[in-house]
Amino acid sequence: MPAAQRPNILFFFTDDQRFDTIRALGNTHISTPNMDALVERGTSFVNAHIMGGSSGAVCMPSRAMLMTGRTLYHLQDQGQHIPDDHRMLGEVLQKAGYITFGTGKWHNGSASYARSFGAGAEIFFGGMDDHWNVPACDFDPSGQYDALHPVCRDPFHSNQVHHRQCDHISFGKHSSELFSDAAIDFLQSYHSAAPFFMYVSYMAPHDPRTMPQEYLALYDPQTLPLPKNFLPKHPFDNGDLLTRDERLEAWPRTAEHIRRHIAEYYAMITHLDAQIGRVLTVLEQTGHAENTIVVLAGDNGLAIGQHGLMGKQNLYHHSVRVPLIFSGPGIPQAERRQTFCYLLDIYPTLCDMIDLPVPDTVEGVSLLPALLDADATARETLLLAYRGVQRAVLDRQHKLIEYVVNGQRTTQLFDLHGDPMELENLADRPSYADRVASLRRELLRWPDELDDTQAGQGELFWEGF
Repeated sequence: MPAAQRPNILFFFTDDQRFDTIRALGNTHISTPNMDALVERGTSFVNAHIMGGSSGAVCMPSRAMLMTGRTLYHLQDQGQHIPDDHRMLGEVLQKAGYITFGTGKWHNGSASYARSFGAGAEIFFGGMDDHWNVPACDFDPSGQYDALHPVCRDPFHSNQVHHRQCDHISFGKHSSELFSDAAIDFLQSYHSAAPFFMYVSYMAPHDPRTMPQEYLALYDPQTLPLPKNFLPKHPFDNGDLLTRDERLEAWPRTAEHIRRHIAEYYAMITHLDAQIGRVLTVLEQTGHAENTIVVLAGDNGLAIGQHGLMGKQNLYHHSVRVPLIFSGPGIPQAERRQTFCYLLDIYPTLCDMIDLPVPDTVEGVSLLPALLDADATARETLLLAYRGVQRAVLDRQHKLIEYVVNGQRTTQLFDLHGDPMELENLADRPSYADRVASLRRELLRWPDELDDTQAGQGELFWEGF
């Protein structure tokens, strides 16, 4: 297919947005009219997952998997850097004639950003920062991004120091507005006959959860229900109970405080939704909407009181399930797909949708057959991992989570149909012994097929398993 005939691609990527935070997909307590419109105009994969995390900063490997299509332990340095021989989505699209533009958060090193995008604005190299004072880079065609070198500490590992490059700090404009403005400027000035790939990567709804007051006023914490799996504290040591995210709220967690966190989380998402709506409006106004594939996805979920946890350093649904919506030309409208999938499957899916060969470094599975046929299955099971302490496997009926922490092993088995909030542990019931054994056999694909040995993480877990 000639480049000029290929559709544009607009990719919205959100930060810490859980799968159940879109009103049109079942959450009646949140307002997301623009995400709802994407749901109505497209196809939603309601069982999309991340593969887990090899770092407390879960979004770093998640974003590397997205852009390389590679599995968790086939990344380098937990995704901090992406080797030249790992073919990135932006590189492939540029070679096919796309103009590639990136704005917002990039957590995988400046060199990989430079390989991916031929244009950009308001680029944030890092994991998190003040939403109202974003240290952002202008686009540098040389790819150096070395104007300034202030030092910041990784909040998850205080002994590691990262160098953050920025050209300016955007005072007084919220990050979601800053990145949306950059996307709008690109659309309004775009006059090329070539198709574009625009990657708009938000910092929201990641904490610090701050937003314009008018959005916070939409949510009264006292009226918001607590999740059914709310707990004052996690019932056992999962290997990372004292990580930075977990210290965002004191123990024991209280209903009052968790409701406040939920209200702030929802307010962040509603404000983010409004900024996505601004970009979509300009996409329509500039005449690009009819020929643009729009993808919305999140990099990982978040607990916010569920199971007594606050962060995403775990393998429960609230932390590994994410939104994933495709809309645009040829994509079925107002449909949902139940098939299991990972974020790393987006890369080969987009290649298939625009008739590009998938690089042999990509390990994801194309979702195009499932997009076109509701009965098609992309994956029968999913494997999940968190550092050297947690491993999980799930199929259509059950999820098995195994923990090995300081030599202590804990097993959980949940019936995902009857207990979607993962409350009742069935692992010790004799009637489920065969089910546990079967899922454990599937779990052994981690070390055998997926090289679960990097950075000593796999060894730590499997020696205790």
